[in-house]
Amino acid sequence: MYRRDFIKLAALFGGIAAIPAWSKQAFAASRPALPVPDILQPDVRGIYHLSLQQGQSQFLPGVNTTTWGINGNLLGPVLRLRRGKKVGVMVKNNLPSVSTVHWHGLEIPGDVDGGPQAMIAPGASREVQFTIDQPAATCWFHPHPHQTSGYQVAMGLAGLVLIEDEESDKIPLPSRWGVDDIPVILQDKRLNTAGQIDYQLDVMTAAVGWFGQHMLTNGVIYPQHGVSRGWLRLRLLNGCNARSLRLVASDGRPLYVIGSDGGLLAEPVKVTELPMLMGERFEVMVDCSDGKAFDLQTLPVQQMGMTLAPFDQPLPVLKIQPTTTQSGGTLPDKLIALPPLVATDNLPARWLQLMMDPRLDQLGMQALMTRYGHGAMAGMKMGDHSQMAAMPGMSAADHGKMTSTDSGAMAMPGMSPQAGQWDLLSANKINGKAYDMATPAFDVKLGQYEKWTLSGEGDMMLHPFHIHGTQFRILSENGQPVAAHRQGWKDIVHVEGGRSEVLVKFTHPADKAHAYMAHCHLLEHEDSGMMLGFTVSA
Repeated sequence: MYRRDFIKLAALFGGIAAIPAWSKQAFAASRPALPVPDILQPDVRGIYHLSLQQGQSQFLPGVNTTTWGINGNLLGPVLRLRRGKKVGVMVKNNLPSVSTVHWHGLEIPGDVDGGPQAMIAPGASREVQFTIDQPAATCWFHPHPHQTSGYQVAMGLAGLVLIEDEESDKIPLPSRWGVDDIPVILQDKRLNTAGQIDYQLDVMTAAVGWFGQHMLTNGVIYPQHGVSRGWLRLRLLNGCNARSLRLVASDGRPLYVIGSDGGLLAEPVKVTELPMLMGERFEVMVDCSDGKAFDLQTLPVQQMGMTLAPFDQPLPVLKIQPTTTQSGGTLPDKLIALPPLVATDNLPARWLQLMMDPRLDQLGMQALMTRYGHGAMAGMKMGDHSQMAAMPGMSAADHGKMTSTDSGAMAMPGMSPQAGQWDLLSANKINGKAYDMATPAFDVKLGQYEKWTLSGEGDMMLHPFHIHGTQFRILSENGQPVAAHRQGWKDIVHVEGGRSEVLVKFTHPADKAHAYMAHCHLLEHEDSGMMLGFTVSA
């Protein structure tokens, strides 16, 4: 781990580890019930209606927080869709900002995918129609506007999409919604001293992402839920902007992974700990037949080789209490037949180098010191500049010349550092270029397999890489063999200091006006340029 990464992260998480006194009341209060989002029903014409709107939520007792939701105050309903069935969705934007709805994980044409080109102005509506043609899976939808995706997800816009098919119907899995088939949407939120969501895309968050001091489960802090005794199915989504998770049962009971981003696995995979990247989904089964209560927890999280406070101890996110009702599902030995991987020797290949502007190190450090002061700098003493020599392009003398005014200015998009104009919103890049909405990076042939190599070599940052319009298979992750529970259909791959390879194929077109996206799903990296568009044509 680079010294600069330790210093940046220690300052960042040291700064948010101190929770205000009024916030601590939430941990003494009785646990709330787990909100279970409703299954949305279509209208008489078969159209699903989504309204992006502003509301109020209470994350903390007696504190009203302004949030954004879909058909409600926070988060959204669940769309339960059927393979082979045509779907129509009408999205009305009742927010004060332009937005989009991206169908994350759905294999649909570019003109209905909901990328940055599909903007919906305030007060306007957009209807999309598509036909589901992919295996049963747990997917999701969220906003994808250019440069403000992180902000809008942080405010609360997200919902689940459940795809069902005939093959999954034949498998005796738990299927009673909210009883033995439970959605678990995990998101952290940073609140200011007034209890409002505190979001800013600045040098610091463009470098390391936006993190919060509160972990929410379906929009509340550490809820409880009564479940059927027997096998429990959890549909897990890491909906955080920048925080990876490590999920376990508090009493050590195993988790059986049955599905990943794009569908069911060939067979259950037993794990005691389940890492989850931002945007990833996993379906897991847990045996609750003993009737004993336990917590779903996230273990201390490590990114860039260090533990991230304030979640530096096991953190309970959901209290699970089995009842006397019996579950109707079982854990089969086999699930579905996954197609074998095709040979990659003669396939077209692409190289995508994920690149962080080295100036983020220097300017991010200045912004951190402006926000948190020297005392937050990982134990560095006032006036001790010796460690700063490790910073690219920065000497101890440079450090001594810093002022709060300089640091604050350099944290703002579009401001000029010491030489030349530099825009924070294009600081992160792929293959040396920041995202350009008007210019797709390349064209992929419809129905053609390709091998993509995604390289994070050159920095130690975590990059959960997402590709629109497809479900792919991972060939290797950071130069290592693929874990058993990650060998199914995926739309996010782990890139962190190494190379990862994926086998991709696109079955729907995407033209220049509606290009697919490929990007880092650490949303502040996406918003600051680590994204490209590409077309798919016959």
